[in-house]
Amino acid sequence: MAANNQTPYEVPAEMRDFAEKSVEQARKAIDGFMGAAQRTVETFEGSTNSVHSNAKDATRKTFSYAEQNIAAAFDLAQKMVRAKDMQEVMQYQAEYVRTQFEAMQAQMKEFGSLAQAAVKQPTAKK
Repeated sequence: MAANNQTPYEVPAEMRDFAEKSVEQARKAIDGFMGAAQRTVETFEGSTNSVHSNAKDATRKTFSYAEQNIAAAFDLAQKMVRAKDMQEVMQYQAEYVRTQFEAMQAQMKEFGSLAQAAVKQPTAKK
């Protein structure tokens, strides 16, 4: 028992199981949505010649980053529903914020590079 005579709050196993199933169902729904969105973009890219390669790269990167960010959020949710106490929850949250901030910096840097490449690329004349 803790020195301050308080027992830490523990999340009941039934509640964790329910939350875990909910997170998994949401993950599957988002995966389906992202797959459909990617197929739509691929169809659009394949049906038009006016889309420039930089726009295609940006679109692909946007989907890739969205998938990474969504996966990280679901991983956090899954960790949180499995957490035994609030200290563990706070640890997971702090880790998530730190890694997502780093990921966001890298993603913005990549988009900046794509934008610079698009500006430097000579435009085709019709």
